[in-house]
Amino acid sequence: MTDSNRYRVTFINQGKVYEIFAREVYQDHLYGFVTVEGLLFGERTQMVVDPSEERLRHEFEGVQRFHLPLHALVRIDEVERVGTARIRDMNPGGNVHAFPGMLPPGPERTR
Repeated sequence: MTDSNRYRVTFINQGKVYEIFAREVYQDHLYGFVTVEGLLFGERTQMVVDPSEERLRHEFEGVQRFHLPLHALVRIDEVERVGTARIRDMNPGGNVHAFPGMLPPGPERTR
């Protein structure tokens, strides 16, 4: 692994598809998790500001690394350049839906 490695990590969080860029992505010591660290965002010198990227910048402000559960992970790509981080709707008018995950136990399912 060299210092020039850059990864685009796409994952699902709270019903939205997050696409972020990071320097390091590796298997976590916690079973079923991937560690993402060294988040990369585009330069702030651009005249046009993407509100989605600014929202991500604020959401991950001060975060050095985070642990992503494997079931939320969509894909990891090694890329040459850092693009624009963004948040998208999971199903913007299409017919592709996410595979349903496990439901948290509710009062009627715990008996």
